Amino acid sequence: MKNNHLKILLAAPRGFCAGVDRAIEIVKKSIDKYGAPVYVRHEIVHNKHVVDNLKKIGAIFVEEIDEIEDKTRPVIFSAHGVPKSVPKEASNLNMIFVDATCPLVSKVHREAEILNKQDLHVLLIGHENHPEVIGTMGQLAKGKIELIETVEDAKRFQMKEDKKLAYITQTTLSVDDTKEIIEVLKERFPDIHEPKKDDICYATTNRQAAVKKIAKNCDNFFIIGSRNSSNSVRLVEVAKNNGCKAELIHSESNFPIERLKKCKTIGISSGASAPEILVDEFIDKIKKEFTVEIEEVEIVKENVTFKIPGKLN
Repeated sequence: MKNNHLKILLAAPRGFCAGVDRAIEIVKKSIDKYGAPVYVRHEIVHNKHVVDNLKKIGAIFVEEIDEIEDKTRPVIFSAHGVPKSVPKEASNLNMIFVDATCPLVSKVHREAEILNKQDLHVLLIGHENHPEVIGTMGQLAKGKIELIETVEDAKRFQMKEDKKLAYITQTTLSVDDTKEIIEVLKERFPDIHEPKKDDICYATTNRQAAVKKIAKNCDNFFIIGSRNSSNSVRLVEVAKNNGCKAELIHSESNFPIERLKKCKTIGISSGASAPEILVDEFIDKIKKEFTVEIEEVEIVKENVTFKIPGKLN
C-alpha cells in the first residue's frame, strides 16, 4: 500500500551536457572505426553506469598510458582533459589517440598558455587532484601556475616574484564559492587579469541555478550522480546552501525510503555526467511507495552541441 502523497520538483536542465554527450560519442565512434578494444585514459566521464556500458562494447579503462598492454590499439583522453605530457607520451609510442577533452576545458587550457606567453603568473581556482585541474596545471611548466582551492588560500597567497597576476577556473565549480574567492583576489590584487568570459561552463551554471530556484520549496533534495563527479557534489552543496537538506544518490546508495517518508515535497536533479535513465529509475522506485505528482521546473533551454573530431567521421 502506498504511504502518502509526494510532490517532486524536477530541475531542468539536468543530466548530460554537450561535453559529456560528445565524449561518450567519441568512444562509441572510435570503437566503430577501429574495432574493439579501444583504451580510455581515466573514466571518460565520472559515472559508473556510463563507464560500465562502454566497457560492454569494448572500452578498456586505464589510469595511465603505460598500463596499456597493446600499444597498437587507440587510446582516448577523457572529457576532463590531460596534461601536455600525455599526448606527447602517446606520440612517442606511435599510438593512435583521440582527444575527448570538453571544448570548454580546452578553452581554459588555451587561456593558460596565452597568459603564460604574456608573462603573467597564473592562478587556477579549482580542487586539488581533480583530473581537470591536473590537466590544466599540466599545460604549463612547474611554477608557472598555482592552485587556489579556498577563500583562505586566496587570502594567504603571496606573489614570489614581480609579475602580473591572472586567474582561470575549473569549469565545474560552485558559482557562489568561486565568486567569493575571486572577490578576495581582486581586493588584494586590483590589477589581476580575469577571463573575458566566465570559465565555469554553461551546464554547471544552469544546473546550479535550477537547483537554487527549487531548493527553498523542498524538504529534501536528491542529486543523482557519482561521488567523484565534481559538478554533482557541487549541486548537493548548492541545495544545502539554499536552505534544503540534500544528498547524493550514487551507484551504491540505498534507496532513502525513511527520509522520503518525512517529506511532502522533494527536489531531484542530476549531475552533467549522469544519464537520464538513472533519474527515471529513482522516480520509478518512489512511485512504488508514494502517490507522486511531478512538476518540471525549467529555468533555461539548452541547445549547445560540440563537434566530433573529424578523424572519426
